[in-house]
Amino acid sequence: MTSTFSILAQQPAGGGILGNPLVMIGLMIVMFYFLLIRPQKKQRQELEARIASMAKGDKIITIGGMHGIVHHISPETVTIKISEGVFVPFNKSSIATVDKTGKGDKKAPEVIEADEVTKG
Repeated sequence: MTSTFSILAQQPAGGGILGNPLVMIGLMIVMFYFLLIRPQKKQRQELEARIASMAKGDKIITIGGMHGIVHHISPETVTIKISEGVFVPFNKSSIATVDKTGKGDKKAPEVIEADEVTKG
């Protein structure tokens, strides 16, 4: 009667081509490329294209969370209108999103007072 340990000792080590550490590292690098690096690179290229096609009147959000409308564009900076008479310059690299659907929408959102909410 043979023990389980002797049966395991007789099996060849490695387990084929996937047992090779270099092959496993290569597969992990390929997986990282297709799952992480490639989608992030594509997303960054789309954002750069939106920033390049940005025009006056587009709504933007900066990486700091500042919402505004594009007022003036220069080669390095964008001046956004935050409020009536409030203009702030930002570097183009600090823009997180560009919304072209808001172009020409001049109506301000309706403000609901706290008293109206509690009264129903």
